Amino acid sequence: MEILVAVLAIAAIVMLALVIARSNTQSREVRRLSEELVQVSQRLTDALEARHRGMLTDLHAGLTQQGDRLGGHLTESSERLRGAVGEELRETRDAVHALKLSLSENMNEYREAMLARLGETTQTLNTRIDQRLGEISGKVNERLDEGFRKTNETFVSVMSRLATIDEAQKKIENLTGSVVSLQELLGDKRARGAFGEVQLEALVRNVLPTSAYEMQATLSNGTRADCMLKLPPPTGDVAIDSKFPLENYHAMFAADANERDRAASQKAFRQDLRRHVDAISSKYIIAGETSNGAVMFIPAEAVFAEIHAHHAEVVEYAMTRCVWIVSPTTLMAVLNTARAVLKDTETRRHVHVIKDSLARLAVDFNRFDERMSNLARHIKQAHTDVEEVQISSRKITQHFAQIEAAEVGELPALHLVEVRDEGKA
Repeated sequence: MEILVAVLAIAAIVMLALVIARSNTQSREVRRLSEELVQVSQRLTDALEARHRGMLTDLHAGLTQQGDRLGGHLTESSERLRGAVGEELRETRDAVHALKLSLSENMNEYREAMLARLGETTQTLNTRIDQRLGEISGKVNERLDEGFRKTNETFVSVMSRLATIDEAQKKIENLTGSVVSLQELLGDKRARGAFGEVQLEALVRNVLPTSAYEMQATLSNGTRADCMLKLPPPTGDVAIDSKFPLENYHAMFAADANERDRAASQKAFRQDLRRHVDAISSKYIIAGETSNGAVMFIPAEAVFAEIHAHHAEVVEYAMTRCVWIVSPTTLMAVLNTARAVLKDTETRRHVHVIKDSLARLAVDFNRFDERMSNLARHIKQAHTDVEEVQISSRKITQHFAQIEAAEVGELPALHLVEVRDEGKA
């Protein structure tokens, strides 16, 4: 402000000097005054310059001191900021490291839990499958064992009975040769009939259940069959007669008989056979009540062999009359066939139960297959999820590694970035 005033004063003096110079009518006093004024202006200018120079010096010194103070404050602030940023970076690094460890531990725990759960699920499924298969195998094996056991028991029983019969026949032959002849033993018709009935009943009882036969069954015509086999349609009831005439048979093999007597006895034996076949056919074959055939049981294998070896025409005649001649051995085959028929009928009677059971088993197996497919899909999805989690874990680990490498290699840049981020926050 003082400089401006001085400049204005100089300008006024100059103007005044010019005015004085123009007017030429002024006196020396005016010139002297003008000179004094010029001198005053010069001194004033010098004083102003000196004062201006002093002010500039003072201003430069103040600015220098202010710059020094600002530099000190800036250095102190920079150090404080550097320390704060370093502390924040250390805390951030520790937090990131802790987060990395936590994530790694969580991922490991999650993976172990998933693997444990999958293992438990697989183990449980395997246990259930093994248990179910064990139960099914146990039931199948139990039924097969039971069937085999019953078959073996029946076979053993039949074999034992056959062995017993063979032993009895051997004993009878021994008794015929040493103690008493078959004729003496079975000379009476009633005794012979009782023997045949006992042998027939023993054979039938050993093969068939009690519901499949009836001993001494009475028919609608008043006759009584020694045994009646109750077979399912279309066979129906089959009568068995165990009474057989043996007088002429013994006469054929008498020791004191000649050829003519043997021929006559053989002819009479054939006639007895025909009459017995006719009697069985007429008594035990009743239309609508019994089967269209009957069985003539011969309790001696030797008599049966004699008939088939030397009297084939009688066998053919019996076939035309629907009468089947059997011995103890061949009767066993007939009885086993009858048992197979009964078993087949019983099976067909329960075939709907078997079909229902198989249908339920098929439904259970389809449900089992569907659940197994679902389990396989879940296991596959879990495996895929585990692989994706592992990929994510590897990526996170790589990111952490990159962050750590960047913190070590580019620490100042990170400090500046963190300071700017903190300022924005």
